[in-house]
Amino acid sequence: QVQLVESGGGLVQPGGSLRLSCAASGSIFSTYAMGWYRQAPGKQRELVARIAIGGSTNYADSVKGRFTISRDNAKNTVYLQMNSLKHEDTAVYYCNADRIWYSNHQNYWGQGTQVTVSS
Repeated sequence: QVQLVESGGGLVQPGGSLRLSCAASGSIFSTYAMGWYRQAPGKQRELVARIAIGGSTNYADSVKGRFTISRDNAKNTVYLQMNSLKHEDTAVYYCNADRIWYSNHQNYWGQGTQVTVSS
C-alpha cells in the first residue's frame, strides 16, 4: 500500500503560478504511474496530468502548455507545476498512484489540496 500526501495548494491570482507536490511512502514509488486529478464544486473528478513509469506524460487539453507534471523517484515525489492559472483551474487537486502488481490493480488517492484562483 502507498500513502500520498499533497501540498502546495493555496490562493493565487489569475495568471499566477503554483507548484503542487505529492510525497509517497509505503511502497516502491517507481513502480507506479502517477497522476494529478481535480474536482471543482458540482463537477466530476477529472484527469489533469499523468506521468508513466518511464516518464511519458499526458495532459488534459485544458491545461496543455500551462501545466507540467514531473516525478523524482529518488525523492518519491511527483510535482505539478501550474502556470498561467485561470479561474476555471479552481478545484481540489488530488494525487493518484496506479499500478498493476502481480495481476492486481492497485490504485491510491491522496487527501487533496485546494487551489483557488481569484483576484
